[in-house]
Amino acid sequence: MIELCIAIDDPRADDVRALLERHLAFAHAQSPPEDVHALDVDRLVDPSIAFFSARRDSALLAVGALKHLDDEHAELKSMHTAAEVRGQGVGGAMLGHLLMVAKERGYRRVSIETGSMAAFAPARAMYSSAGFTMCGPFGDYVVGPNATFMTRAV
Repeated sequence: MIELCIAIDDPRADDVRALLERHLAFAHAQSPPEDVHALDVDRLVDPSIAFFSARRDSALLAVGALKHLDDEHAELKSMHTAAEVRGQGVGGAMLGHLLMVAKERGYRRVSIETGSMAAFAPARAMYSSAGFTMCGPFGDYVVGPNATFMTRAV
């Protein structure tokens, strides 16, 4: 089997843009508009964000990003695995890579905001299995019925 390659990528690339559109469509289908915190392509090219893709034999399988919050804290953003490869460890590999990058960059904590609805249960389970625990809101987030906040040390 061809090895998974996770590397910095451009969210404006055609295949990446298409996967991000599916990510946004999923978020909007599950959450009220005011509770969708997924970033569009234009916001993912911000200098405070490091954007990565996971590919196998050039086929795009997943995306994920690290957003700088402060010198010790980063946020996971745009974590999305293509539906056809979910359950195969691709999302976990992306998560592991992002945690490694966070550690290399000197962050002490990584957090994520994700949905509290049933559709987000697999994501919450993946984060829990990687050592993330529930926490309160961070950054500009506020408590709400549709949000789950999780964090872990790196």
